[in-house]
Order: sequence, then C-alpha cells, then structure tokens
Amino acid sequence: MRIATFNINNVNRRLENLLEWLEEARPDVVCLQELKATDRDFPAEAIDRAGYGVVWKGQKTWNGVAILARDADPVLTRDRLPGDDDDQQSRYIEAAVRGVLIASIYAPNGNPQPGPKFDYKLARLERMRKHATNLRKTGAPVVLAGDFNVAPGALDIYPTKSWDDDALVHPQSRAAFRKLVGRSWVDALRRFHSNERIYTFWHYKRQRWQRDAGLRLDHLLVSNNLEDRLAGAGVDREVRGREGASDHAPAWIELG
Repeated sequence: MRIATFNINNVNRRLENLLEWLEEARPDVVCLQELKATDRDFPAEAIDRAGYGVVWKGQKTWNGVAILARDADPVLTRDRLPGDDDDQQSRYIEAAVRGVLIASIYAPNGNPQPGPKFDYKLARLERMRKHATNLRKTGAPVVLAGDFNVAPGALDIYPTKSWDDDALVHPQSRAAFRKLVGRSWVDALRRFHSNERIYTFWHYKRQRWQRDAGLRLDHLLVSNNLEDRLAGAGVDREVRGREGASDHAPAWIELG
C-alpha cells in the first residue's frame, strides 16, 4: 500500500501534472494540500475518471486539502482540526482507507515571525499534537501526511544562512515538530534516509530547483503500530522538474 503526500499548489492549474503522476506512480492513497479551489471548483470528475475516489475540503486562496484513494472511496472521519471552533481555515481532513486512518495536513507557513501568523502556526501544531495523541490512543493504525511547513533539522535544508530568520526553520517551529513526533510517531522518510539530504520543496525563485537548494517540508508520520509494516519511503523528485510543476514533489511511504 503506497501512501503519498503532495502539495499540489493549485489543483486546477496543476491538474495535468497531477493526473500524469497518478498514472505513472499509481499510489494507493494521495494526500493533497494547497488546493486553492472552492469545494465547487474541485476537479472531482477528472480524479474519478483517473480511478480515484476522493474526499476534499476546499477553500479559496492558499488552503484546501483532499484524500484520494485508488479504486476505493475514502470514508471521511473529520474535515477540520479540533481545538478551535473559530478556526475556519481548510487545512485538515481525515479518512479511513483500507483499514488505515489517514490525515492530510497543511500547516501554516508562519511568516513573518514574530507576529500573529507565527503564533497561529505554533498554536495549530500544538492542536495537531493533541489530536494526534487522541488518534494514537484509539489503537488504530494512523498516517499523518502533509506539508507541515517545518524543516526539522540541518539535513532538511540546503547549506545556507539565508533562511535563518524564516518560520520554517525557527527553533520554536522545530521544537513543536519534535514534540508532535515524540516517541509515538515514526518519521518515515528519515527512517529510510537517516543521514542524507532529502528535500520535498524547491522555491521557484533564484533557480533553487536547478541548484538543488531545497527543504524537506512534507512529512509522513506513522503510528508505532505501523512501523513493522514500513517497507520503503522516498520522494518522486523528478516531478518537480516538469513544466508547470508545483514547487513541491510528492513524498511517499510503502506499507507491506
């Protein structure tokens, strides 16, 4: 069972890219983020024709999340992160697929920091931690997949000082991510690529893709009761180099 996460950066603008990758890679489950589409504008029919059932929570501008399942219909369990009834941003959706509970997560960027956007980022990561703890306590096998907008360590960003004041690498952001992962979740990409630089995002500016000046912002965290089933993890980095591509590449895990 291959589960992937992909910040698509506008699902309608990148629809051709998405469908091409789905046909090539044939992932069993895909978590999408940054749909930049309302519920009504989400391309559900095209995704259905590609052989995927889908649940989604759309929103204009920067947000929106979805879960796709090949030859299956995801069973929606939640379409918002608990803990703040006033938070209307579409950044979380959760569904059961083939016996695994899967969440698609789009954490806030948090810039500029300090400021209200950074405070919101940290508060949301803490809400995510609390919800993840509750999910773990159910005993269900769980995968938390998405764009967490945190590069957790030195190997998750190209050698540079130009990002030192950015919310993506801020010590508080990294501490919040470490607290979320704790001892109960496995960072699957690091499980298989423990000592190498591995990236999932390359900014459009300053030829960062051409220079391989990337960051690892997209993560797949699996509950401890799935660790024995982990058979592989990686990044389909070549997708980032295609014409009209998102600034992220799909990351994936394989469950045996």
